[in-house]
Amino acid sequence: MLKKLGKILYSLRRAIFGDPPPVVAVLRLYGVIGPGGRFKQGISMASAARQIEQAFAINGVSAVALLINSPGGSPVQSSLINKRIRDLADEKHVPVLAFAEDVAASGGYMIALAGDEIYANESSIVGSIGVISSGFGFTEAMKKLGVERRLHTSGESKAMLDAFQEEKEEDVTRLKEIQHEIHEQFKKLVRDRRGKRLKGLRGKLFSGDVFTGAEAVKLGLIDGIGDVRSVLHSRFGKEVRLRVLSDRKPRLGSLLGLGGGEDTDLGVLHDMPKGMLSAIEERMFWNRFGL
Repeated sequence: MLKKLGKILYSLRRAIFGDPPPVVAVLRLYGVIGPGGRFKQGISMASAARQIEQAFAINGVSAVALLINSPGGSPVQSSLINKRIRDLADEKHVPVLAFAEDVAASGGYMIALAGDEIYANESSIVGSIGVISSGFGFTEAMKKLGVERRLHTSGESKAMLDAFQEEKEEDVTRLKEIQHEIHEQFKKLVRDRRGKRLKGLRGKLFSGDVFTGAEAVKLGLIDGIGDVRSVLHSRFGKEVRLRVLSDRKPRLGSLLGLGGGEDTDLGVLHDMPKGMLSAIEERMFWNRFGL
């Protein structure tokens, strides 16, 4: 009922005052991509869903602009966000323009592929179309400390790549099979979304390498060099209104990387080790790109 009333009022205003200035919804998608608020400055389907829905629900919205600054993260969350944006764009017939800021790499680039067009700065870092898995091994440290690992499983592969056991060749082989499958899914998405615009050798494009914005234009990974204001002014005129949508302000504990629950003293203390590890992992994602 409210949506129908809003459309009626919008149509009435247009009839009386003429066409209003074009409106573009702006979504800020900043941070490492991970599920459940895992990173203090992160992106997930849960955190982005409300903003995405709001962007496409604006009456008469001319386009949706994605401001992306992400070194990547979870391929699942990246894919879910990409799909939600595309589903709504196709349903509402609203164009989507993506803008890479410092970096749109790996999962960040996967989200950018939701755009009908992608733009970046000349020095932006774009690409990293690949899959990575990293971790640590503690077997030698445990020997020196005299610590005995006791692990009991049902299922021979349940403890695959356990950090406290010697790495097994068959476990690494299985991991590479999984990575290959995910990589193929990523490559298919790039081919489907970029199509004939891709100009570089596929081996180079899909090697996991990263490119500057200037290189990415030549390879067809993006459509041009430009920032959100200049591109939107050129496309819709200088009267265009940008409506920036932001999520609710995070709680104190979330800002400190100590979890997203209630900010009780006990809750903060309980989540502190997890928050510190997440902060370190988050920092490592950015460090890969010199940021």
